[in-house]
Amino acid sequence: MDEIKTKLSGLSTAEVQQRITEGKTNISVNIKTKSIKRICYDNIFTLFNAINVALLVALILVGSYKNMLFIGVVVANIAIGIFQEIRSKISVDKLTILSEKKVNVIRNGKITQASKEEIVIDDILVLSRGNQVPADCIVCDGECKANESLLTGESDLIMKKADSELLSGSFISAGKCCAKVTKVGLDCYAAKINNEAKYVKKVNSQILKSFNFIIKLCTFILFPIGVFFFIRQFHLPDATLQSAVVSTVAALVGMIPKGMILLTSSVLAVSIIRLSQNKVLVQQMYCIETLARVDVLCLDKTGTLTTDEMNVVDVINFESNADEVNKALCSIVSASDELNATLSAVKDYTKEYSSYSCKNFTNFSSETKWSGGTFDNKMTYIIGAAEFVFNDNDKYQNVYDSIDKISQTVRILALAKSNKPLANGTLPDDLQPMALVLIKDKLRKNVNKTIDYFKEQGVCLKVISGDSVKTVQNIASDTGIDGAENAIDMTTVTTDKQLEEAAERCNVFGRVTPIQKKKLVLALKKHGHSVAMTGDGVNDVLALKEADCSVAMASGSDAARNVSQLVLVNNDFASMPDVVAEGRRTINNLERSSALYIVKTIYSVILSIFFIFFSMEYPFEPIQLTLVGALTVALPSFVLALQPNNNIIKGNFTVNIIARAMPSAFCVIANIITIAVTSKFINLSPEEFSTISVYLTALSCMLLVLRLSIPLNRIRVVMLVFCTTAFVLGSIFLGNLFSLVPLSINGIAVLLIFAAGTIFVFNVLYNIAQKYTKSVAGI
Repeated sequence: MDEIKTKLSGLSTAEVQQRITEGKTNISVNIKTKSIKRICYDNIFTLFNAINVALLVALILVGSYKNMLFIGVVVANIAIGIFQEIRSKISVDKLTILSEKKVNVIRNGKITQASKEEIVIDDILVLSRGNQVPADCIVCDGECKANESLLTGESDLIMKKADSELLSGSFISAGKCCAKVTKVGLDCYAAKINNEAKYVKKVNSQILKSFNFIIKLCTFILFPIGVFFFIRQFHLPDATLQSAVVSTVAALVGMIPKGMILLTSSVLAVSIIRLSQNKVLVQQMYCIETLARVDVLCLDKTGTLTTDEMNVVDVINFESNADEVNKALCSIVSASDELNATLSAVKDYTKEYSSYSCKNFTNFSSETKWSGGTFDNKMTYIIGAAEFVFNDNDKYQNVYDSIDKISQTVRILALAKSNKPLANGTLPDDLQPMALVLIKDKLRKNVNKTIDYFKEQGVCLKVISGDSVKTVQNIASDTGIDGAENAIDMTTVTTDKQLEEAAERCNVFGRVTPIQKKKLVLALKKHGHSVAMTGDGVNDVLALKEADCSVAMASGSDAARNVSQLVLVNNDFASMPDVVAEGRRTINNLERSSALYIVKTIYSVILSIFFIFFSMEYPFEPIQLTLVGALTVALPSFVLALQPNNNIIKGNFTVNIIARAMPSAFCVIANIITIAVTSKFINLSPEEFSTISVYLTALSCMLLVLRLSIPLNRIRVVMLVFCTTAFVLGSIFLGNLFSLVPLSINGIAVLLIFAAGTIFVFNVLYNIAQKYTKSVAGI
């Protein structure tokens, strides 16, 4: 914004400094990321950590110090979680600062730019279309239309004239004005209704839902099982308080999938860091998963498929001469308060012409789709979409015949004139066609390659635009989007039923209003689709709010950026495949790794219940589960979670991880229960029973690690060899530490027989589980 037609001079530097000293600044109440203190608190003070500390205290009280080793894993988990979250916070904060827009403020009689936090009471703000109002203020010059949908839920535009109040959190949809700040920071309207009116969308994450279910289930069963289990173990023959506590701690430690929660937050944090390096700002952690699951991607044409740059490629005159047409175009551009991409192209085209002075002008808006005014030559000039400027097809048949003959991929604007003045923003009824202005959109770099990527991934692409059907159709055709020939004019859609049918049937939509964009997204979701939406303008806000995953360009309006979960800081649609690939890597690997943690939870719960009723000491000690867990769960899960994986996501997260975990869990349960029942007949000591149980459990878990590592690569082979070797060496040289004893001939025979059976049964069950998950996913 180079200049403004106002006599307002704004505050002086001294006045601004005085208000800063008095604390009358627009301190942000919208925290972009958690504070470091909050990150530490959230990672340390959890229910599972409290349970682990309670178990630690119990072991200390009975003097079983070597079994306290499991707390080292807990501390490591906390440290890793805090470290990764802080790294993620730093990356997001840096990118947020980079992507934030400045506010135009009049100070010392000149327009300058300031951050939202630098605004003070009595500042004069210069607001235009697409700006978010940063603080409560009063219009003191000019007029505009405000969209308060983020505050009130109503999408109707509200006219704001002199002395009208503008609420923080609302957006300017049309026009331009100067407004004096009356309230800042916590006193603003938006702050009072929480989070500065930034729309908080309910997270649609299968991972989050799955983990919440598992946490609630574990919490529900943990305490009753723990109480009954301790009572049973304490009343066994030859039992002591120490042995009962050690057995109970071993059972309960195994039930808690603490590493799974850490793994998820760490992997997502790594993904956020990776995406930030590619200039993608993640404003909501779990949206990485959501985008990777989408099967429909709705694209806004302008800003997504095309750049903001345009050129006038031709002007088709009707009865007016070229000079009259060019002078009319120049006058409209000169009178407009806004210089968008379309008017910039017209301005460049008519730069050699002079303009008429304007008496009354109406700016362009998404709803009216025209702009124009009455000038001092006593003529009214209007430019806009032909369907809205000439809404009587029969009367202006020659205009529509000319449009039908245009075969180029262009945006078509109609120029009209009238002898009657423009009154109250209403078009004169005697408009005469002057010309058709053909403007060419510039496609974004690599857009065709990006479109091809999504088509290969089975994602249905839909272009939803406010432009004419022909313009959108041609752009869709140029970029390779399927179904361009079946484009629909949304002005012909009058009922919700027609809109829902069109949402499924068509891929290209023209003349879409903001409320129709929202309804199209809702209709697609109603039909069971997972929908992502890209946009950059105020007219996209309602649809972005409703999409499962919303993506905005950093160069777009504040409105679009503030309601979106992902912001492309470099404004490059070609970044989207990287985001999808990162999401797929994250979710597919989390599915595989989470199965390892669920194995331990399943067999610990079932075996604990079994040993409540079976008169025998629990075969595990906490330190043994630390050995098994570290080398067959913790280390493999982190290695697998960070490996490349671009497979299309199929099926339900919870079903997939439980199905993968069941074969291994079943083998552990079957082995231990069978050996426990038969141990008295095969002369097996409790110490040998415990040792064999540890070996077979490690084997069952390592078999799962092996199957999850397929296809093998160098890193996975090294991980498998290292974990196996470390377990064997630990068992041999640190047997006393882990309460493992040398096996007798009977013990070795039992181990070999059950090991062979485990390998066979596991692979059979795993193959069945794979077929089941594929059938459920519809593969």
